[in-house]
Amino acid sequence: MFGINFVKFDSMTHVIQFSNGKIKREGKGLSFYYYSPNTSIAAIPLGSKDIQFIFSETTNDFQKIAIQGQITYIIKDPKKLSEVLDFTLINRHQYKEDNFEKINQRLNNEAQAATSKFIQQLDLKTAIRSAKEIGEYIDEGLRSSEAIAHLGVEVINIDVIGVSPSPEMAKALETETREALQKEADQAIYERRNFAVEQERRIRESELNTEIAVQEKEKEILEKKSQIKLKEQESEREIREQKMEADLSIEESKTQLTEMQTANMKKEADAKGYLLEKTLSPYQAFDWKMLMAMNVKNMDARDNIALAFRELAENTDKIENLNISPDLLQTLLQKKS
Repeated sequence: MFGINFVKFDSMTHVIQFSNGKIKREGKGLSFYYYSPNTSIAAIPLGSKDIQFIFSETTNDFQKIAIQGQITYIIKDPKKLSEVLDFTLINRHQYKEDNFEKINQRLNNEAQAATSKFIQQLDLKTAIRSAKEIGEYIDEGLRSSEAIAHLGVEVINIDVIGVSPSPEMAKALETETREALQKEADQAIYERRNFAVEQERRIRESELNTEIAVQEKEKEILEKKSQIKLKEQESEREIREQKMEADLSIEESKTQLTEMQTANMKKEADAKGYLLEKTLSPYQAFDWKMLMAMNVKNMDARDNIALAFRELAENTDKIENLNISPDLLQTLLQKKS
């Protein structure tokens, strides 16, 4: 109404709004109102794009080859691209469809130009096997091209799918290859037969050498067995001698041990006797009566009565008559409670 419209773009579209010949706003995924009589809008789709290419070149041996592949690129500078190609919207949602056709054609032309010089230096067979190198030349040529730089696009990948000769040359190469393979097969059969004969001769020689070696080994085994038997007998004799020496050594050790034990027991008995003698020697000069008197604390009435009986026994020649009652003896014989 009254020329005022609303427009909305997705996030993969770069928008430039011109008002009275000047840029009013610019960016991705914009939505805005505008006055249509003095406004023009350029919308450039972003994201990666793939284009297929196929072109023919001539090798240095004057043979035609077809190079087929794919170029993947992105729009790096949409503003620069809008200055080269017209992306102005028609009826608010459409732009000229041939813009990307122009971009694709220019990329194809630059790719062929970058490849032409390299292919002309190769022969047919080398060129067919050089797909990777051709892709590298195309990539280098597109990245260094000023025409591509002015478009504001950036090449991100080059894939050369195939390099093929003309149908007639392909058939000739197949025939040549087939003959070469057949020749190699015949040569392989000849070499295999010679190899089999040579192997048979070597096997026979090996068998003869094996028989000779077996006989020599048997002779060596007999000699080894004789030597081993002699060594075993010598070892048994040495073992018997060593056993006898060990028995003699054990008996000598037993004899020495017995002598040492006897000497030690004698020394121990002498030491005990000496200790007992030294312990009792101070008491030899004492009278037994004095010793009993010294131990008076440990004596009771029965001990005193026993001493009295000892005195009586020593002086029996002086006693004429002695009466001891049974009650006294019974009291003395009773155990201490």
